[in-house]
Order: sequence, then structure tokens, then C-alpha cells
Amino acid sequence: MQIIFISLFLLFSSPGISIAEEILSWEDCIKEAAKNHPDLISAKEVLKQSQANKEITKSSALPQVGASVSASSSKKSTAEGTDETYSYGVTATQLLFDGFKAQDDIKAASEDLQAARYGFQYASSQVRKELRAAFINLLKAQELSVITEEIYKIRKSNLDLITLRYESGVEHKGALLKARANLAQAQLEIDENKRNINSAQRELSSHLGRTESSRLKVNGSLGVKFAKEESPDFDKLAQAHPNLAKYVSQRNSAVFSLKSAKAGFIPELNAHGGASRSSSEWPPEGEAWNAGLTLSVPIFEGGLKTAQLRKAEAVYNQAVADEKSVRNSVAVSIEKAWGELISAVDSVDIERQFLDAAEERAKISEEQYSLGLIQFDNWTIIEDDLVRAKKAFLDAQINALVSEANWIQAKGETLEYAQN
Repeated sequence: MQIIFISLFLLFSSPGISIAEEILSWEDCIKEAAKNHPDLISAKEVLKQSQANKEITKSSALPQVGASVSASSSKKSTAEGTDETYSYGVTATQLLFDGFKAQDDIKAASEDLQAARYGFQYASSQVRKELRAAFINLLKAQELSVITEEIYKIRKSNLDLITLRYESGVEHKGALLKARANLAQAQLEIDENKRNINSAQRELSSHLGRTESSRLKVNGSLGVKFAKEESPDFDKLAQAHPNLAKYVSQRNSAVFSLKSAKAGFIPELNAHGGASRSSSEWPPEGEAWNAGLTLSVPIFEGGLKTAQLRKAEAVYNQAVADEKSVRNSVAVSIEKAWGELISAVDSVDIERQFLDAAEERAKISEEQYSLGLIQFDNWTIIEDDLVRAKKAFLDAQINALVSEANWIQAKGETLEYAQN
């Protein structure tokens, strides 16, 4: 057993041994973020608070029943001994009329709960966008590692060819130095991308809700699952957006809160009753009961209700303005995201064509240069164009994926949205 422990220690402590990367699909990321992302956890707790607040508000319109038990001793200075008193009883109060204040408070709480539900959906859509962006960022870094290695091989092959031609006296020293610089640049980009991978792994770990960075590798496609179609109804999409729906519910809540504030000036009528027993012995035997009505009329409260009414009016006016602002911005964001997605998808096809052309030109020019049919300056321009085309095609693919994620978020789709 000691030998096994020592072997395991040496295995994992050896600098030449690297810990295997954890491979995650997009579906894996969704499941983990749904459970652990702090923004979603926070939004869920806000939703729970709103649910509890609604129950608290509803309780004011229900009968209020209480029970009491008491025992006391008293002594007069002119008498000997003490007097014992025991009692227990039940009391109940029921709100009969308050100008519908309680009902309006309950309706406002219901709208607040609905706003919290929409707020959770909107938080989920934001989390999806950020998680998808982190996923794509790591996917790009992984793909770029392949491309930078390909570019390094191209630059190394070019340097070998130019070195032979230079040593043969058919190429000038400037071409050799340029080829060496290109190779050094290719190595620099490899090293830089390794650092980017580490950064992207940390970013994705954070959006998964992990407290520490993990060695991650994502498994995903660079293709966009998008079929062109006629422009959607942007106003209809905006109307169904959870962020707008949240502000609509907040405006509705403000309407009921304003009605409740106005009802605060109306007299309140309550019914009350109770039954009790009391005597000097336990259990007490003397019975008593009471029942009646109480009418409460606000006369002067230091301007409290007037201030509450002014506040409710201001909250309502703010809610109306906020709803209008969000309604306009949501529609604009949806239409803008749609346009950017269309352009991004078109750009992928165009950059693919440029890359095909660059690869074909590079293949032909390399043969021509090796035969001395073209000069170094012309050949290196074509080689540099190939390198740029490889990077541009990857950038176009990544931009299309990001635009797709932005389009999905602009529509208000949540984390569980099936499309990648």
C-alpha cells in the first residue's frame, strides 16, 4: 500500500506529467451553470422573497386569531397574603372594509411576484449570453492553437526553402531575415495563444459558477445553425421579451400601490370578538366573552398618508417612463441583433471563399518560387495573405457564433434554450 501511495505522489508531482483536461459540451455547461451560477441563485432568492411577500400581504385580509394564558400575583400593603389570578382566552379580528386597500396591496404583491418571475427569466438569458461567449472564447482559443501550429509549419517550411536558396546564392539576405522574423512571429503567436487558453478556461470556470479555475476543454462546432428567413416581427418579439414583461408588471404593481395609498384616507372597519376564563384558581372557571365593531378614522398622522400618496404617484410615473424606455430599447436591440447575425453568417461564406483562393494561390506560388519563376517579394505577399485568410476565416466563424448568441439573448431566450 505504501508503494502505491508513493507511486501516485510521484505521478502527480512530476513536472513532466500534466493533469488531464475536463472535456465539456455546451449541454454540460448549461446544466452546471443552471445549478451553480451566482446570478441565477440570486434571482431565485429574489423570486422566493416575492412569493413570501405576497403571502405576507394576503395575511392582512384574513382573520387574525390569537390565544393568551396568564397567571399573576398581587399583594396590597394593608392586607395579608397575596391574590392569585389565572386566565386564558381567545381573540379574533377580521377586516371588513378598508376602501379595498388590502385587495390592492395583494394585487400589487401579485404583480411584484410576476415581475420577479420575468426578472429570473431575464437573468437566465443574460447568463446564457455570457456563458455562451465564454464557451466560444475557449473554443476559439482551441481552434487557434491548431491554426497557429499550421502557420508555424508554413513559416518553418518557407525558412527552410529560403535558407537553401540563400546558401545557393540565388536569394538575398533580406529574404532570409524576413523568413526568420516570420517564424519568430509564428512562435510568439503560439505562446500567446497558450496564455489565452488559460485565461479562457478561467473565464468559463467563472461562468459555470466554479470558485477556482479548471483545466477545461470544450467540444463544440464552429458552424451556426441558422437558416435565412424573412425578417421576423420585431415588435411581437419585443412584446414577449421577459425584460419588458418585468417592467410591465412593475407598472401594474405601481397602479395598485397608488390605489392603496389613496385608500389610506378611507375609514377602516374591523370586527372583533373574544372569549376568556379567569379566576383566582386554576383552572379558571369564570367565563366572559365580547364582540363588536371598530371603525378607525385617520384624522392626523403628521402628514404620513399624504407623503405616502406622493411617493406612490412618483413610483407610478417612474414605472410608466421605465416601461416606455425599455419597450423602445428592446425592439431596437432585437432588430440590431438580427441584422448583425445576417451579416455575420454572410461573412463566413465570403471568408471561406477568400481562404480557398489563398490556399490555391499559395500552393501555386510555392512551386513557382521553388522554380525561380517569381521573386521573393511576390511570393511572401501571397504567403502572408494565406496566413491572414486562415485567421480571418476563424474570426468570421467566431463572430457568427457570438452574433447568434446575441440574437438569442436579444429575443429573451433563457439558459435552457435548445439551440446552441
